[in-house]
Amino acid sequence: MNIRSKTTLRAVLTAYDDHLQRTCGLCAGTRRDYGFNVRKFLEASLGRSRLDLHGLRAEHVLSHIECRARRLKPRSVKRIATSLRSFFRFLRTKGMATDALEHAVPSIPEWRLSTLPRGLSEEELKRFLASLSTSTPRLQRDRAMILCLARLGLRAGEVADLELEDIDWRAGTLRVRRRKSRREAVLPLPPDVGRAITAYLRGGRAKTCTTSRRVFVRHWQGVGKPVRSQLVTQAVRYALRDAGMDAPSHGAHLLRHTLATRMVNRGTPLKEIADVLGHTSLSTTAIYAKVDLATLSDVPLPWPETAS
Repeated sequence: MNIRSKTTLRAVLTAYDDHLQRTCGLCAGTRRDYGFNVRKFLEASLGRSRLDLHGLRAEHVLSHIECRARRLKPRSVKRIATSLRSFFRFLRTKGMATDALEHAVPSIPEWRLSTLPRGLSEEELKRFLASLSTSTPRLQRDRAMILCLARLGLRAGEVADLELEDIDWRAGTLRVRRRKSRREAVLPLPPDVGRAITAYLRGGRAKTCTTSRRVFVRHWQGVGKPVRSQLVTQAVRYALRDAGMDAPSHGAHLLRHTLATRMVNRGTPLKEIADVLGHTSLSTTAIYAKVDLATLSDVPLPWPETAS
């Protein structure tokens, strides 16, 4: 898709998303994040009407990053910076920018291993799962989605993308086709997860008369349409609220962190944890090693020598 120097916000974002999908091969969730960050930048720098992309300057970049950094955590600002670098390289390939504005995006320091992962304790997890209701079709769906997060460590987008054909009931496995690493994974289907999905398929989902092949569908607005990752995260947030729990965070990743923490505490090797979570690098999984405080406390430190 070609874009002109003066264009609409919608046209440039559509062309950019097409580039991310066709040229970069990024998954839908990452493309949405990049598009959201770029839209915020363009609206703040050029407005919402006809955009003169040649009018973008380094000062626009620095001002926007500085403004967002006042409100967001370093990790979020780093994602914004990555999105903008990608967007500026895209503009140059389309001839919409002559300056290499990606070099104007500052590096955002972030020490990934500086904080402990936030998850629920064993007792908190039991209490949370026990509180989940199945009194309505929507709550049946939410319970099944939450169990997928808690027992399998799936991401919200991976739960939303599950299709009926991904479940092998005879083998007792669940296939995850669209991992962030772009690698397909086949995971054992825990009995409680299988029972929850079965109850939803036969009960709540069947009442929507949907033709979608996705496992989880909507039950309110757009009845029968597939859920998206935001709705999976929302289900966790509402369930925590209804359970009256003061959790360290309120998104779908809370349960992913909880599973990884429990596996570490049980002595599961990092390689096995990485395979379950779909990490391509063990350095990503290594952050969870810090939660095993009992083992870390036994690591001997060298005794400083004293001068005689």
